[in-house]
Amino acid sequence: MRNTVLTLVLLFVALASRGQELTLPQLSQYLADNPFVISPTYSGIGDHIKIRINGLTQWVGIKDAPDTQSLAADARVGEKSGAGILLYNDSNGETKQRGARLSFAHHLTLDRYDDQFLSFGISYNFNQFRIDIENFRDNNDASVTDDRSTTNHNFDVGFLYRKDKFYMSVNASNLLDKDLTKFNPVFEPNRLRNYYIYTGYRYKKSKNSDMEIEPSVFFQYFESDGRSVTDLNLKFRWYDFEDYYYAGVNYRFLNDQIGNPLYIAPIVGFKKNNFYFGYSYQVILNEILGFSSGTHVVTLGVDLFQGLSNCRCMY
Repeated sequence: MRNTVLTLVLLFVALASRGQELTLPQLSQYLADNPFVISPTYSGIGDHIKIRINGLTQWVGIKDAPDTQSLAADARVGEKSGAGILLYNDSNGETKQRGARLSFAHHLTLDRYDDQFLSFGISYNFNQFRIDIENFRDNNDASVTDDRSTTNHNFDVGFLYRKDKFYMSVNASNLLDKDLTKFNPVFEPNRLRNYYIYTGYRYKKSKNSDMEIEPSVFFQYFESDGRSVTDLNLKFRWYDFEDYYYAGVNYRFLNDQIGNPLYIAPIVGFKKNNFYFGYSYQVILNEILGFSSGTHVVTLGVDLFQGLSNCRCMY
């Protein structure tokens, strides 16, 4: 029975690698006060150059489980625009990928008295994906001598609406189909597009309150096979002037299995002066539970070169 479950786990790993292919795996990184990792529309919002380093180790205890590192930075360009870059390296068993995302966003003021803004963003994505065929070769089979690899160029677009403490970002990722020249078109999907919405509200009991509550929802739909997932998030922040501490929880599930979450992830972090730290531990609640102690997500960051814009749309 245990061998059967382990087989299912390894199959799940293989399917997950295909689902992550040619994109940065999206788990709870965005909850580390860094929504730029999921949407170009956040480029340049803030009064610093924001730099965030993220390390994600999935399914600790399972050999060759997914492991991801990323570096994100974004900054204001002019009074109403922003630009950013995201670099990442991802491995999942015998599949490897690395890439970069270059983003630009422009921010419009709809009503400066009610702090109502609309932002448009676009990203250019570059990805190198490889399967290590060499590691599957039989010792007596010399016909397999190289790895399967491909380079993909793609684009993301999105818009962000903000009104006071409310926000909603709508995005489409990987707009172009994948080149299947080096892959089996029967088993390999060529549509990489996925669509996602991120929305939430930052609530304070009073203007002078030191505590802020932020419920949010992240919904993602994959065009290739019709899968969709939802994150339900709740976050509490405690402010000390410009510094703050936070704690919360992330609850992720497939939308056809709402009562059976993929994981529940406590999140904690703080911002002190210009230094940022965030941590999330994802408690796995599916078949992998018997083989893995969970998933760790660590974020380190620094804010540099403060420079306020004359437009509130950049705050």
